[in-house]
Amino acid sequence: MKLTDRPSDKNHFSRIAYSFSEKRVFFLLSVLSVLVSVVTLWNAVRLWTAIDRRMQNYVTDVSLPLADRLDLQLLHLYQDLQLLENHLSDVQNDMSEAALLAFLDKQAPLLEFSALAMIRPDGSALCTIPLPEDAAGLPGVRASFRGEQGVSFLDRQSILYSIPLWEGGQITGVVAGIQDREKMQQLMRSNAFSGQSLCCLIDTDGSVVISPTDLKPFLQLDDIFVTQSDRAAVGRIERMQEDMKNHRGGVFSFTATNRTDLILSYHPLDSYDWVLLTLVPSNLILQEVERYITRTFLITAGMILLLALILFVFFRASRAYYRQLERFAFEDLLTGEMNNAAFRLRCRELLQGAPAGTRSVALLNILNFKLINETYGAAEGDNTLRRVMESLSRSVSGDEAAARADADNFFLCLRENEPTAIARRLQKITDEINGPQWGESPCLSFSQGVYIVDEPALDITIIQDRAKSACRSLPHGAQGPAFYDSALTERLLREHELNDLFADSLKSGDFHVFLQPKVLLDGDRIAGAEALVRWHHPQRGMIYPSDFIPLFEKNEKICQLDLYVFEQVCLTLRRWIDSGLEPFPVSVNLSRRHFKQSDCLRPFEEIARRYRIPSGLLELELTESILFEDRAIETVKAQILEMHRMGFLCSLDDFGAGYSSLGLLMEFDVDSIKLDRRFFLRLSRRRSKDLVESIISLAHKIGAQTVAEGIETTDQLDFLREMGCDLVQGYVFSRPLPIPAFEDWMKNWPGRASDG
Repeated sequence: MKLTDRPSDKNHFSRIAYSFSEKRVFFLLSVLSVLVSVVTLWNAVRLWTAIDRRMQNYVTDVSLPLADRLDLQLLHLYQDLQLLENHLSDVQNDMSEAALLAFLDKQAPLLEFSALAMIRPDGSALCTIPLPEDAAGLPGVRASFRGEQGVSFLDRQSILYSIPLWEGGQITGVVAGIQDREKMQQLMRSNAFSGQSLCCLIDTDGSVVISPTDLKPFLQLDDIFVTQSDRAAVGRIERMQEDMKNHRGGVFSFTATNRTDLILSYHPLDSYDWVLLTLVPSNLILQEVERYITRTFLITAGMILLLALILFVFFRASRAYYRQLERFAFEDLLTGEMNNAAFRLRCRELLQGAPAGTRSVALLNILNFKLINETYGAAEGDNTLRRVMESLSRSVSGDEAAARADADNFFLCLRENEPTAIARRLQKITDEINGPQWGESPCLSFSQGVYIVDEPALDITIIQDRAKSACRSLPHGAQGPAFYDSALTERLLREHELNDLFADSLKSGDFHVFLQPKVLLDGDRIAGAEALVRWHHPQRGMIYPSDFIPLFEKNEKICQLDLYVFEQVCLTLRRWIDSGLEPFPVSVNLSRRHFKQSDCLRPFEEIARRYRIPSGLLELELTESILFEDRAIETVKAQILEMHRMGFLCSLDDFGAGYSSLGLLMEFDVDSIKLDRRFFLRLSRRRSKDLVESIISLAHKIGAQTVAEGIETTDQLDFLREMGCDLVQGYVFSRPLPIPAFEDWMKNWPGRASDG
């Protein structure tokens, strides 16, 4: 009988087999557990190393923006001082010491300084707070007398920043700004790392320049320098000293004398030979890491498959999501090419490390793009934008970039850096856009602004703004290209200054109304005057109309100025009437900007009613260009009727300065036509005389008076008498005069016309 035939033996072998199988599974699980434990331990060791490296990277990532902010703050300080120096170099000889001191006292809070000072080579100083007697001997001040930026420490609480004051190519003094050290300390404080990090500015020799309130960690760092108790730390510090001398940053971990584990990062500043030190206790991060590793040991074996599955699903979903997100973030949905955000990133890559002046950024703006939408429809407008983008993409190489920024604006980052080469390249691109391959598509013209990037480190937004500024500097309808330069910067600063001055000047009455008479040739009597505005600022002096009128036309402040002049004229007419003088019509210029509002004449009517001005004494002058915009014709016709209803006269100014249409003129019920002075510059030519005679005749036929402006000679005057011109305005009788001077001039009328 076989052993296996015995039931008990069979069960026994079954139990042995089961036990063997159980042990094998146990063994495998044990091996797996050991393997997982070993791998986990190995991974933990690697994790500690990686965490330390990550902590250092994290500290670097947090402290680097702080270093950039400090650099930017110092840059702003010196830019503010430079603007102040530019002003002082112009006015210091024209102002008393008391006036200069008052000026410095007023500017200090505006520039965020505790005080401002002007220090002379002899050691004397103008300042609103006491300075040391040896102010001229301070290290930073001495550096500024050598033509450099400087910084000095007055005491433990104040910092003095200084730059040279130039006059006639010579250094005549030093302009200095004093700021509390606390401001820099506040800027260095960080909320990262639970607020337990500390920052300090040192020089390349390791001396503390600006420290936080708590100096203990830095004093302990100094102790490592002195006692050399930790060779590894000393080696790292020696490397740090070498890096600082070579203007390099870095980070390392070390143990302080109190056995605290610290991470130290150092970042050189571009503004000075200063270095930002950041100290962070390691345990702020390691405490959480230890708990994480403990939990990892407990759940690794059971969760690894589930985690892998979750990660796989999450990875797939995240990948699809981020693909879509990336498309929305960096792709122009209309053209399918890069959008402005992607262009900025690409442009930063191309400019990174590029020498100054080797690249250019251009803006192309489609002229009259709205007409394409209105004429051909929105779909054709979208096709036009896609066509432009496709042409641009084909026209740039791998180390260049092109993108649609917004609406009908496109940016290019090009290798060309010479104006002639850039102009040729842009013309080639324009030819590609309008090439025959596009069939019957509308021909496009572009206004073009270019910035040759002489400061590659600038923010890309600023670089783009400079290209936009160049483009905006073009006259309306011009194509360019226009190039950004320092003159454009000065003009923009000047325009910004005038904009800032406008409101206060209007309130303070710095705008003065001048009157220039209009003389009726039939009887040589004064039959009217034109009101002109002059701006005399108490500090800036005379500001010419050519400087502020176009600017205020552009930003629509001209509407406020027109109302101001109108009210001054009403005030004058009311005074004349009350004093018994016989008034005559006074004309006031009306900007085309008013006609954007349907009730634009209501404020003028209210002012005239308030001053009780009789009908026919106020005349509104319109420039001829406003009558020749197709969309504005009906609006202007209605407004001219409204002027007459309100009791105002209406005249057409500068007739002949543009492309005047005599036929269109017949449709407008104007009371007078002012002939531009260019008609009278070549009266020796028969054709010029015939043209003037025809216009005067036409004006009389439609019931309008004629006014010849800009008349300077008696020969011109005699010709106009012969032609039957109604009124004459110009230097032949009088230049524009302030209202009191104009009233004195009227008392002496009749006068005699003389060659001006």
